[in-house]
Amino acid sequence: MPTLTINGKKCDFDGKKMILQVADDNGIELPRYCYHPGLSVVASCRICLAEVKAPNPRNGNKLEFIPKLMPTCQTPAADGMEVFTTTPKATANQKQVMEDLLINHPLDCPVCDQAGECKLQDYSYQYGRSESRFQEDKIKQPGKDIGPNVKLYSDRCIMCTRCVRFTREITETAELGVFGRGAHEQIDVFPGIPLDNELSGNVVDLCPVGSLLDKDFLFSQRVWFLSSTPSIDGITASGDNIWIDHNQGQIHRIKPRENSNINQWWITDEVRYGWKFVASDDRLAQTQRQQLSGLIDCTQERACEEAKKGIAAAGGKLVLMVSPMLATEEAYLLGQAAKALSPDVVFAVGPVPITGEDKTFANDFIISAEKCPNSRGVRKALQMHSETVLSFEELSELLADKKSGVKSFIITGNYPSGWVTKDFAKLIGRNFLVLIDTMPSDLIKRAKVLIPSITWAEKEGSFINRNDVAQAFDAAIPAKEGALAEGQIALDLLAACEQAPKRYNASEVRTEMGIDTVVNEPVADRVGSDMVYAEL
Repeated sequence: MPTLTINGKKCDFDGKKMILQVADDNGIELPRYCYHPGLSVVASCRICLAEVKAPNPRNGNKLEFIPKLMPTCQTPAADGMEVFTTTPKATANQKQVMEDLLINHPLDCPVCDQAGECKLQDYSYQYGRSESRFQEDKIKQPGKDIGPNVKLYSDRCIMCTRCVRFTREITETAELGVFGRGAHEQIDVFPGIPLDNELSGNVVDLCPVGSLLDKDFLFSQRVWFLSSTPSIDGITASGDNIWIDHNQGQIHRIKPRENSNINQWWITDEVRYGWKFVASDDRLAQTQRQQLSGLIDCTQERACEEAKKGIAAAGGKLVLMVSPMLATEEAYLLGQAAKALSPDVVFAVGPVPITGEDKTFANDFIISAEKCPNSRGVRKALQMHSETVLSFEELSELLADKKSGVKSFIITGNYPSGWVTKDFAKLIGRNFLVLIDTMPSDLIKRAKVLIPSITWAEKEGSFINRNDVAQAFDAAIPAKEGALAEGQIALDLLAACEQAPKRYNASEVRTEMGIDTVVNEPVADRVGSDMVYAEL
C-alpha cells in the first residue's frame, strides 16, 4: 500500500486521493475553507498550501522539494511523498491568508450566530497573527434576505464559493453567483431569483463563517449552550441522518449528519424545519377515559384497565392500526398487546402520506415523496404477529362492509399534521376506540380511551427507510409531561393483561425481534457540553 508522510507522520492510502483527503483519513487536521468533500475542488482559499517533497522521475525518483507551495486539496498523493504544513514558509502563507481574509471582516463576533462554530475564529487563533496591521476603514455592506430561509451578510463573506458550487452542482438551480471584482467581490442571488430550492438550508451548513445564516435559528441560542444528539429523519422515508441541537429540553435546530450511504452531507428544508410540531402548544398531554357522554382525566393504569374491559365487552374483532410514524419496536409491542387483549385481531398499517413524486438531485440525493419514516418497519413488525397486514385502504374497505365483525379499535397517529378524514371517522362509528396520538383530531370525540404519545425526538427506537435500511435513534429531549412512548403504552396494556410490568427498552426489543440496525458513528466535532452518542 502506498504511503506518504505528513508533518512526520506516515499515512497509508489507497486509490487516487488528494493530500488533504489522506490527512483526513489519518486524523490529521489541515486548514481549509473552500474545500468540501461533496463539492468540486477549486483551491481558491489557499490556506491549505504546504511544502511538498515528491519523487522526481527525471532524477531517479529522488525526493525533491517542489519549488512552490502546493494546495493539499488539489495535489494528488503519491507514494513516498513528504508534506510539511508547519515549516516557516507554509506558516507564513497561513498567516498571510488569514490577514487578507480579516482585512474587511467586521469585528462582530459577539453578535454573530456563527460564533462558537466559526472556522475564521478558530483559524485566526491557530494560524493568524496576534494583531491586525490594517488601519484603514473596512468596506461595509448591509445584510439582506436572499430567500425564505437564508439571510446574507456579505461583509463577512470570505469568498470560499462553497454555496455557489452547491447551487450549481448539487441542486443545479444556480441561484447564487459571484459578483464584482477585487475587494468589492461578493456572493449574491441573481436579480429576481431567490434562494428557495428544496435544499437551500444546506448553504448555511456549508458556510465556514457567519455570512449565510438560518433565519429560523437567527439570534435563537448561543451554540455553546446546545447539546447535539445524533438521530434519524422522523418525517420522511429517506432515513436521513441528522443532528438534533437542543438546550433545556427544547429543540433549536436540526442539521445534517454525514452518512455517505444515506444522505451524504445534506438534508432537505422539509426535514430541517419540519420538527416544529414537537413543540406545539396543541400537543395532547392528559390521559382520559369516557364517562357518561364525555372524557374525563384518569391515570395511565386506569386507562389501560378501561381499554381491556371495553375491548372484552365489545367482543368481535379488534383492529390494531399502527401509524407508519412509529418505531419498529413499538409496532411489535403493540401487536403483542393487541393479541393479549383479543383473540381475533386485524392488523393494519395507518395511512402512508405521499406528496408528488421522488425528486433526485446530483449524486443520487433523493427527496422522498413518502412522508413517513417507517411504513416498512411497521409492516415488518406486524407481520411477526400475522401473515396478513392490511394497508389503510384495505382496512377502509373492510370497515365499509357491515359484516366485517369489527367491534373495537386501537388506533395510533403521531403524524405532524391532521390525518383523520371524515370518511374514516364515520367508519369507526360508535365502536369501542382506544386512541393513542400526539395531536388533536376528529377521532378524539369518538374515543372511549385517549392516551397521549410522544414524538420520535423524545424516544428511542428504529426506522426502516425507503431502501430497507434499519437505523436506530435515541431520545434527544425529555418526553412531554403527561405523554408516553407508544412502546411504553403497549407494555402498560400488557401489564393490564396480567403480564409483568416493564419499562420500554428499544434495544432489548430489537434483540427479541432479530433486527440489526446500521451503525454509523457520529463525528465527534459537534458543539455542546453534553453530546449524546446514540446507537446509530
